[in-house]
Amino acid sequence: MVTIKRLDPAAVFAALQADSTAILLDVRDPVEFSLVGHPPGAVNVPWKFAPDWRPNPDFLAQVKALAPAPDTPLFLLCRSGQRSFDAAQALAAAGYCNLANVEEGFEGPLNPQRQRSTVAGWRFRGLPWEQS
Repeated sequence: MVTIKRLDPAAVFAALQADSTAILLDVRDPVEFSLVGHPPGAVNVPWKFAPDWRPNPDFLAQVKALAPAPDTPLFLLCRSGQRSFDAAQALAAAGYCNLANVEEGFEGPLNPQRQRSTVAGWRFRGLPWEQS
């Protein structure tokens, strides 16, 4: 059984800087990726598509095209860390063995006012990001 590492955004950023073979997979919907923003160099491979959150039937094939070797270091990111963990589990079942989930996601959880990017997440931690 493959263990999916659970890392905070700062640890993922450091790991990406240290390993040029690592890939940051942003599994959010393309609209989220483009309009909300994403880390520079992240590759968008949606796990599900908004607005009905239907699964991407080509997810595994798209990842295999980017990372044919199952030991490629893959870091998975979504809004808050849940979709990316689900996607990492699917990749583990498909034979990938070097997987890490970005636990806080890009925007982090909701605060009491139902706002994101205020208590945790890639952006909250002050890590580099951009919009398309």
